[in-house]
This record gives sequence, C-alpha cells and structure tokens, in this order.
Amino acid sequence: MPRLTDPDPNAIPADVRDFLSALPPDPMVKMLTHSVGTVTPFIQLARAQFTALELSARSRELVILTVAEYTGCEFVAAQHRPMAEAAGVDQRTREIISSRDIDNPHLSAYDRVLIRFAAEVVRSPRVPDDLFDQVRNILSEREIVEALQLIGYYWSFGRVATVLNVELTAVYGDEPLLTADTERAD
Repeated sequence: MPRLTDPDPNAIPADVRDFLSALPPDPMVKMLTHSVGTVTPFIQLARAQFTALELSARSRELVILTVAEYTGCEFVAAQHRPMAEAAGVDQRTREIISSRDIDNPHLSAYDRVLIRFAAEVVRSPRVPDDLFDQVRNILSEREIVEALQLIGYYWSFGRVATVLNVELTAVYGDEPLLTADTERAD
C-alpha cells in the first residue's frame, strides 16, 4: 500500500495539470506530483534519456536494470525488463544482472565493464581508478556523463518507488506485473 495518498488535484497548478494530462495515468506520476515544482522537469529529463543520449538504448537499459537491482527497486526492473529486451539485452544478461553475478564470463567485456560501473556508482561515492579507466576505454566522455545521469535519475526514481511503496504498473498495459506484496526478497 502506498505511503502517501494521491495529491489533491485542486492543489496542482494548471500548467502542471496540463502537462500531466498528456501522460497515461500512472501511480508513479501521481506520487511525483506531490512535488509540483519538480514533476515536469523530472519527466522531461526521463524523456531526454530516451531521445537525446549518445549512449545506445541497449547500454541505457543495462545501466537502468543494474541500478534497479542494486537499489532493490522492482518497480523500475519490471518497467524496464521488456524495454531492455526490445533494446537487445538478452534473457541471460538480464538474469546475470538480477543475480548480481557481474563478473560472469558469459557477459561481453563491454557489458561487464558497464554493469560493474553502474553497480559501483550505486554502492559507493567513488569508483576505483582501474574501473574508471576501463569505462573510459568503452565510453566517450559524453557517454560517461550520460551513464552517471541515468544512474542518478534511476536511483532517485527507485527511491521514490521503494520508500513510498508505489504500486507496480504494466508497461504499455501488455502484461500483469508483481504487486508490492509479491516483491521478491533479497
């Protein structure tokens, strides 16, 4: 059960209501709307992460799934599993991420470095020099900053979902998902 009630629609400024009216109904958007001053830019940043990155869609989804795993956020994981599959992240790689077996030899060298980097950023404020050097070998400087922004965005998104017990929703309405009561235990 969510920890906060839905925001009062009468307390939402007209410009924010207009912006949100173009979005499908979603419990996470409702929860984010409690912060009327930040909900619009937060959603606009999400859009930019799907339309304006140099980082490939596949790499983006590897990062997001890793952040979801290391923040314990089933909401983000459930939303992004089908997106990751559509972006070319195979089932085995998704399972390796969810098992936290990030040094698995079945991962490509690229995937292993990117997943280790995302996991380390979530776990610690600094990454070891050797790992950062490996990331510099596979990503441009722009892509490194984009990966860090993705990690930060989905860490924040995940914490809103986990701390406030936001109910899971189906992606594009195409499949039933777990409820908060059926989340897996770590």
